[in-house]
Amino acid sequence: MPQLGPPRWGARHPIRRPLLRRRRWTNATGNQGVDPVELVPAGSGEDLAAAVQEAQDNGLTVRAVGSGHSWSDVALTTGYLVPPEGLTGVERLHVEDVRDGVDHEMLVRVGSGTTVRELNERLAREGLALRQMGGFDGQTLAGVISTSTHGSGIGFPPFPDYLRSIDLVDGAGRRRRIEPTDGPTARHPDWPLTRNDEWFDAVACGMGCMGLIVSLVIEVREAFELTEVRRLSTWQEVREELEADAPHDHAHYEVYLNPYAHDEAGSNRCIVTTREQEDGKGGPRHRPRIPELLGYLWFLPAAFVRLVSWLRPSLIPRLIDASLSAIVCAAYTNSSYLVFNVGSANNLRVYSAEMAVPMDHARHIEAVETVLETAERFRRTGSIYHTSFVALRFVAPSRALMSMMQGRETMTIELIQMIDTDGGQEILAAHEEALSGLDVRPHWGQINTLTAGRELAERYPGLAAWEAVRHELDPAGVFASPFSKRVGLTLQGVSSPAESSSRAFRHAGTSS
Repeated sequence: MPQLGPPRWGARHPIRRPLLRRRRWTNATGNQGVDPVELVPAGSGEDLAAAVQEAQDNGLTVRAVGSGHSWSDVALTTGYLVPPEGLTGVERLHVEDVRDGVDHEMLVRVGSGTTVRELNERLAREGLALRQMGGFDGQTLAGVISTSTHGSGIGFPPFPDYLRSIDLVDGAGRRRRIEPTDGPTARHPDWPLTRNDEWFDAVACGMGCMGLIVSLVIEVREAFELTEVRRLSTWQEVREELEADAPHDHAHYEVYLNPYAHDEAGSNRCIVTTREQEDGKGGPRHRPRIPELLGYLWFLPAAFVRLVSWLRPSLIPRLIDASLSAIVCAAYTNSSYLVFNVGSANNLRVYSAEMAVPMDHARHIEAVETVLETAERFRRTGSIYHTSFVALRFVAPSRALMSMMQGRETMTIELIQMIDTDGGQEILAAHEEALSGLDVRPHWGQINTLTAGRELAERYPGLAAWEAVRHELDPAGVFASPFSKRVGLTLQGVSSPAESSSRAFRHAGTSS
């Protein structure tokens, strides 16, 4: 089989115990941590199956963890925690592996622990590229798909919608391959193949509740270049652009917004970023150098912001204005995956909440105004500030049942805070509450305060179908976690008895 890199997820690596018992695990920024019973290294589907079986025998839970880029508690478990390092690799599908009419040239199988960065590098060597990606490339593929990570471009859905097949170990320790009805597999593997659209749409964004992912098949495209332009604007001007449907006029459209007005209402400084496929005119092969350098020296701006926050927090809006002015860029042209990546700014230690707002009836514009009102209220009454800009991104509808973008064009509002921001968590919770009346869906992998209840079913029309598939794959709850219980994803009775028992689709696909 032609390979882009050595696939290692099929190698057998014995599980070593008890060397990793009660070893502390924290996410990348340290705002989430847990002391699991054991960290369980795994290098194959067999290892994952063994971990599931042992968890069942001992009455424990098991979760796979990615790169730790999620700022919510989505990856935490008190049972067995499986790191991703042994499940890496990328390979192209052979013509004999796919059904007639399927373009195997644009399909690659990726180990679940492979990072976006590793995948990009291997695709580039073969003249291929991801169709879209977010601004960071350190996450694992299983992580970005399971939490519906996205980029910004209204014609591009989130990561789960580039998924074509998924191999996982279910709650009984069985290996399964799950695909939509038009899935690519021609020859059945050594484990059951289920072709069913509703199953696939449920598993595609599973938040770790459906199983331990072994590998995924994703659709890619030919390599291409993008030209990025970043221009200064104001919220008043951006609002007028949104009213005129500007996101549909560009391949990629994104806004960074200072939540504090420069003087009068609407004067909030903004950076509008557009990215178009390179047309031959070209531009510099690098972004402005000084902001990039400061990103590598992240501890300097972080220390400066902390000092200002302590001595004179009223200066924070000016600092945000200055940071936005510094990243203006007339043109930057490079390989698509380098342009999608926001660069050294990813080194800054931050956390965020992100709200997905539907774009019908101008609710996305109303949502931004609500964010600005909340930010001003906290500034005025408690001197509590945002310590970074707000990012607005635009995403096509997703088919994944529990994606934040399911079934609707979406604008996401990312509310970013520097680590150690005074009152940072408090203001993020206030934004989530203030936006709740606009049918928002918080990002699973970012800070959120969702709790079990009717509200979840109201926000996610596909919850009952998702819960039915989860019950089939994990009836004993071996993949349950504090997160899934808090949100209500693994509690019996989330769906009504009538809905949960209506599982005719269970047998509708092709299984063997």
